[in-house]
Amino acid sequence: MSAITYDLPRAAINAKLIGLISTGAIALGVLLSGFVIREPAPYELYMAGLIAVWSLFGLRITRAITPLVVLLVVFNIGGMISMTQMSNLMGTPLYLAVSLFLAFTAIFFAAVTETDPKLYRVIFLSWVTSAVVTSVLGILGYFGAVPGAEMFTKFGRAAGAFQDPNVFGPFLALPGIYLLFRVLTERPARMALHAVLLLVVTGGIFLSFSRGAWGLFGASAILLTGFLFLQSNSGRFRLRIAVMSMAVVTLLAAALLVALQIPGIGELFATRAQLVQDYDGARLGRFARYAIGFLLATEKPLGIGPLVFGQIYGEDTHNIWLKALMDYGWLGFASYLTLIVWTVAAGFRILLRNRPWQPYLLSAYVVFLGHIALGTVIDTDHWRHFYLLLGLIWGAIALEARHQRAFDAAN
Repeated sequence: MSAITYDLPRAAINAKLIGLISTGAIALGVLLSGFVIREPAPYELYMAGLIAVWSLFGLRITRAITPLVVLLVVFNIGGMISMTQMSNLMGTPLYLAVSLFLAFTAIFFAAVTETDPKLYRVIFLSWVTSAVVTSVLGILGYFGAVPGAEMFTKFGRAAGAFQDPNVFGPFLALPGIYLLFRVLTERPARMALHAVLLLVVTGGIFLSFSRGAWGLFGASAILLTGFLFLQSNSGRFRLRIAVMSMAVVTLLAAALLVALQIPGIGELFATRAQLVQDYDGARLGRFARYAIGFLLATEKPLGIGPLVFGQIYGEDTHNIWLKALMDYGWLGFASYLTLIVWTVAAGFRILLRNRPWQPYLLSAYVVFLGHIALGTVIDTDHWRHFYLLLGLIWGAIALEARHQRAFDAAN
């Protein structure tokens, strides 16, 4: 009796190994995005190296994502032109370097997901893992349940492994929405785990006491549920969505009521839940600065230079549209506005098409819409996860373009 051996070709083994390494490398990058206690954060250092290495070994920029590349580059060129209006550059070159780097991350994630749509699952699982870990840190820190708890809180609010609760909360929105999607659509056997993780993530969002994060998650959840309802023609599935939505709302409401009984939470919640805070409506508060800034923008087509607005008026713009005008000039504003409109329109066109990557596109798209609205009250141009969202949506846009070319060729 002779032994029969099967030898796999070395090329196949090498290809499999390279695939595992590249997948792990991307997963680690997304995982690191949830840990930004110090700057430069590990995410920046790691992703800079990863993008450089990937560029040397086959990062493909296709025609479908060329608009993303051009508009992001022009946006940053606007910032460089605006910098020429400054008499003292201070840390502006570094600021613009970070802006350009984040633009490259959006391009990178769009390119790799177009090349391999299976990476969507890897990216989302890594983001959920990162969100759960940083949420647990924020929750434990808020209640002082771990040594050095103050590291994970800021201003009496949960911040997780972030420097600012107002970034920590929005970072959790996409993982929370994806987990909600799974709760609404998964079989009961797997639903329980996702429901528990959803409670952890929403707990982090709540204890961040970020009004923007609360509104972002709530609006995104409503949009997700609405799109799921519209997408299906099955009355049974629509009934399931309605029942599960009510169950999730009941569960979260019960958790909120319990949390409000804890000393300190109710008082802070009542304060933060006010729509207009003192620093919003004061004589030179946020809203007054908007009026001043937009009027100034009509006189300064080249902008006034990155970060200069905050030095003049004591606070940053806290409005991404005003930020674009002041820091990136009319050129930067025009390119940013075009990018947002193009992303929203192109994403909406393919949003409900039955594709393997559609659940990921839907989750990213509704959260992206929420970030656009959130940008009216806060600066998002240096939010790492915003550019990741942008890249995920453009990756799906490019995949759909490739799918349509293959379909047309076959017919």
